[in-house]
Amino acid sequence: MTDAFATRRTFAIISHPDAGKTTLTEKLLLNGGAIHLAGEVKARGAARRARSDWMKIEQQRGISVTSSVMTFAREFEGLGHITFNLLDTPGHEDFSEDTYRTLTAVDSAIMVIDAAKGIEPQTRKLFEVCRMRNVPIITFVNKVDREGREVFEILDEVADALALDVSPQSWPVGMGGTFQGILDLKSGRISRPEGDSREFLGKVDHEPVPEEFAEEIELGQAGYPEFDLEAYRHGDLTPVFFGSALKNFGVAELIEAIARIAPPPRPQPSEAGVIDPSGNEVTGFIFKVQANMDPMHRDRIAFMRLVSGTFKRGMKLTPSALGKPIAVHSPILFFAQDREIADEAQPGDIIGIPNHGTLRVGDTLSETNKVRFTGLPNFAPEILRRVALKDPTKTKQLRKALDDLSEEGVIQVFYPEIGSQWIVGVVGQLQLDVLISRLEAEYKVGAMLEPAPFDTARWVKGDAKALADFAEFNRANLAKDRDGDPVFMARSVWDVSYQQERNPELTFSATKER
Repeated sequence: MTDAFATRRTFAIISHPDAGKTTLTEKLLLNGGAIHLAGEVKARGAARRARSDWMKIEQQRGISVTSSVMTFAREFEGLGHITFNLLDTPGHEDFSEDTYRTLTAVDSAIMVIDAAKGIEPQTRKLFEVCRMRNVPIITFVNKVDREGREVFEILDEVADALALDVSPQSWPVGMGGTFQGILDLKSGRISRPEGDSREFLGKVDHEPVPEEFAEEIELGQAGYPEFDLEAYRHGDLTPVFFGSALKNFGVAELIEAIARIAPPPRPQPSEAGVIDPSGNEVTGFIFKVQANMDPMHRDRIAFMRLVSGTFKRGMKLTPSALGKPIAVHSPILFFAQDREIADEAQPGDIIGIPNHGTLRVGDTLSETNKVRFTGLPNFAPEILRRVALKDPTKTKQLRKALDDLSEEGVIQVFYPEIGSQWIVGVVGQLQLDVLISRLEAEYKVGAMLEPAPFDTARWVKGDAKALADFAEFNRANLAKDRDGDPVFMARSVWDVSYQQERNPELTFSATKER
C-alpha cells in the first residue's frame, strides 16, 4: 500500500473528566516532538494559540469544553514517517454533541481510564458512540503510580461493561506505594521510576519481576486473549496499556501502538454509499466550526476532515449547503504550537478553513457537488431556555451571536411562530454557562436565561398538507430552527407521544441530519 494517506493516523482521546486526558494529550505531543516542554499546551495565555484549553471558561474551570486539533509527525522503524492528527474532545458530558461530531471525524480512539475509578458514566457514553461507528479503541489505564484497583478487576470491568475482549499489552509491577515500573509483556522489558519524583526518565531493564508480582503477571498473560489486529480494527477487542501520563509511563508505547496498529483513513458513509480514501475526487465534511479563536480578529474556522483525493491550496470546492464553489486560499494545519498554511493535505488530515459563516457543521465539500456525507446529527435538546436581553437595543447582535453559536453546535436556537423571545436548547447545563460567558466576552451582549414553557423539542416531518393542518392547531407550540425547519416544542415527552398518535402521517424525530 503506497498511497500517501496510508501514513495518516487520525484519532481522538476520550475519557471521563479528571481521568488525565489533557495531561496525556500533552505528553503525546511531547513524545511526538510537537512541543518541547510539558505544560505548553496550556501555557502563556493568548500567545499559545494551539494549546488545547483556550476558552476563558475552560481556564476558569480547568476543563476542556471544545475539541481541538493537533497535528504532529514522527519516524518509526519499518514504517517511515507517520503523521498523527490528534483530536482532543470535551470530557464533560454536557458537550456530548460536540464530542459525537468529533468522533465522526476519527479512525480510532484512545480511551483513558483512571486506575482507581475504573469505567465512569461519561466513558461509557462515549464508548457507545465509538461502537455505533465501529471505531477501534486502545485502552490506557492511567495513574497506576497511585493507589488503584487490582489489575484483574480493571480488565474484567472493561470486558464486562463494554462487552469487549481485552488484551493486556503491559502490566504494572505494583501500584501506588509498591509501584516499581511497567512491564512490556511482549519484550519483557521493565520501565523503571527514577529520582525523587519517581517518573520515567528512560531507564529500562530486563531484570526478573519480583516474586510477589510474578504469579499475578503469569496468570494475566494466560487468562486474556492474544492481541488480534482484525478483532481490534473491527471494534471487538481492545489492547490495554497501563501507565501514568503525569510521570511519563506508557506514553511512548501508546504512540508506537497507534502508529503500528491503528487503522489508516477509513471509508466514510455517504448518501450514495461509502466513499473510499483512494478516490480521486477531493471530498470532505465539516465536523466543527469554531468562532473567535483569535479574539482580536472575528475569525471563524471550519474544521474539515478530508475523506478522499489530494487537496491542494487554492482549490475550488463546493459546500453542499451553498451550491456554488468557494476557493480555499488559506487552509490551516494545526501543529501543536503554530498554525501553518497547508499547501497540500491527504485523506485523514484535518484542515481549518477560515470563512465568514458560509460553512456549517454537517456540510460536505467536494469538487463536483455530487457527494453528501451522512452521520452528523443534531440531537433533541434536553434543556430549553428563553433568552432575555439586558439591553433591548442589542437584538441584532444577539441574533448574530445565537446563529454563530448554533452553527458551531454549542447550542441550538429555535424561533417560535408566536411570541418574540427566542429559545435556546442544549444537552447539558454547562453549555448554558458557556453561552452566557461567550455572549459577554465575544459579542459584548449581556443576556439572561429564563425558564421556557417547554420541556423538549422534536423535528416534524411529513407532506405539506399534513404539516399545514398540524400547524393550524398547534401554532403556539411550533418554532423554526435556524435552517427554517419546523420544530414541535413539547411540554413533556407525553405530549410528543400524544401528538404522534393523533398525527400518524407525521414523524416527530429526536435527531436531524445536519
